[in-house]
Amino acid sequence: MTRISINIKDGSVKKADTIIGIDLGTTNSLVAIIDPANGQPVCLSKSNDTIVPSVLYFAEDGTIKVGNEAKPYLISNPQSTIYSIKRLLGRSYKDIELHANSYGYRIIEDDTKAMIRVEMNGKFYNPIELSAFILKALKENAETVLKSKIKKAVITVPAYFNDSQRQATRDAGKLAGLDVLRIVNEPTAASLAYGIGLNKADDKCIAVYDLGGGTFDITILRIQQGVFEVLSTNGDTYTGGDDFDRAILIQWCHKIGQTIETIENNKALYQTLRLQAEHVKKLLSLQNEVDCELIVADNKFNFKYTINDFNEAVLTIVNRTIDCCKMAVKDAELKLSEIDEVIMVGGSTRVPAVIQAVKTFFQTEKLHNELNPDEVVALGAAIEADILAGNRKDLLLLDVTPLSLGIETAGGLMDTIIPRNSKVPQKAGRQYTTSVDGQTNLKIAVYQGERELVIHNRQLGEFILSNIPAMPAGMPKIDIQFLLNADGILKVNATELRSNTTQTIEIIPQYGLTDAEVEQMLLASFENAEQDMQARLLAESKTEAEQLIYQCKKLMLGNAILLTEEEIKETEHLLSDLKIAIEGNNRETINNQTERLNDYTRPFAERLMDNAIGNALTGKKLDAI
Repeated sequence: MTRISINIKDGSVKKADTIIGIDLGTTNSLVAIIDPANGQPVCLSKSNDTIVPSVLYFAEDGTIKVGNEAKPYLISNPQSTIYSIKRLLGRSYKDIELHANSYGYRIIEDDTKAMIRVEMNGKFYNPIELSAFILKALKENAETVLKSKIKKAVITVPAYFNDSQRQATRDAGKLAGLDVLRIVNEPTAASLAYGIGLNKADDKCIAVYDLGGGTFDITILRIQQGVFEVLSTNGDTYTGGDDFDRAILIQWCHKIGQTIETIENNKALYQTLRLQAEHVKKLLSLQNEVDCELIVADNKFNFKYTINDFNEAVLTIVNRTIDCCKMAVKDAELKLSEIDEVIMVGGSTRVPAVIQAVKTFFQTEKLHNELNPDEVVALGAAIEADILAGNRKDLLLLDVTPLSLGIETAGGLMDTIIPRNSKVPQKAGRQYTTSVDGQTNLKIAVYQGERELVIHNRQLGEFILSNIPAMPAGMPKIDIQFLLNADGILKVNATELRSNTTQTIEIIPQYGLTDAEVEQMLLASFENAEQDMQARLLAESKTEAEQLIYQCKKLMLGNAILLTEEEIKETEHLLSDLKIAIEGNNRETINNQTERLNDYTRPFAERLMDNAIGNALTGKKLDAI
């Protein structure tokens, strides 16, 4: 059943807005809708080609060409032609510094954590603006084909895109004039396109291996009675077909006695060879060898390039994706034998070495690669758009957050509020208090990651909860709530419950996420698990000891006349020993000294309490119960 709107005044029927599904890809982008004639998803075709290359050309007269019109300029005018912009979304120059020279266009060197900027004919653009040009072209293409205005869209992203990259994608859509209803994980969209789970009787676990032009994702889903539940996700935001092309180029450089750095410095030559490498890669998916002819500095080089050469060049990259698969299966707490289907998504899955590696790892001879791997994500996005339009009530998609979210607590510890692989949307919270008397402001720093100490995780943002009423340490009750919406974007709310002081913040993306933080975060959490736990235990012991020192000093300062000289002297001696233990960073010593101080001060602390109660009750009459 399709939802319709009726004008109450005149009874006329208002046509529902068409919601398009967009696959904004590193190499190519596509738009799809549900065909009203048969209810099936279909990619929209303009000029008989559903694929729009994710390429922009900036002419000197200010005009901007997109897609196939821009692609020829990759060779003739590489400095003014943008490609692989998706790899730059949500990143700073520091993140891509090692790869900056491999782009034909000029990326502005910037030592801050601000977004990357690209200079084109004296103007500066960030990746959000550049992506918006592509999205706007896709929108206009859809309007031309459908002969109607398009206002709403679903846009897909790699499952392993972090908060900054998701927000950047949403911002690009808004800039292109689109109301982005949902950011959907590409593997989830792909599973929809294959129709797995459309039958309510389906009860399966599937793996979606998504290797595109610039990113890699592996997602494990459980599908039961039309509910799509992501059990785990893993991936690498800087691995894809572009890296295969570069690996071929490096190999060619060795053959012809050149260095990759020398080739990259000649932008036109680099683009020529890069496109040649891409073409050879595609041919080797169909044949075992290719006759190559390279022209470098007026020198002509002829040689045969074989499938074995290619497999050797990409072996490390393919193995990196399989390592991600291992972690995803482990996180899903499944055995390989429990995975019923494996879906292949992305143009780079046509590579025979990739197909064989996936078959070997998942111990299967049958993979789902029947659909065009370039179109499958866009088709799934169209199905999700149909769900949001209210036309399909038989499906429910539940995605997960790929990394844990939490705040910094005393001692620099990461206190997780939403664990990784939690379903989204998700709401969770916890209560905290102050550690210093009279504290009226509290800094709340929000982090993402798996390590025990925040210094090893990524800071998403911070804010100050101010105007807390001055109270003794431990008295304020501060409730912190995390709300992670369906797009994976975080909102944090902090409330001091006694005074109802509230502060809310939507985490503003910091475009300074390093590749190492994304790609190695989970691996580092496993490799350093024991060391991190020891660091957490030490930090907790030190925090407990420091709080005890603070309370003892406060107790002695306010009650010195009630303590004997010997008690004061011995307490000061034990305080000194505990301070030395804290500086020594030996957890066992700190715990022992903490226990000694606690044991010694407990009797006179109880005596002081009894004395305070006695004074409070002086002259009072207590009625019998």
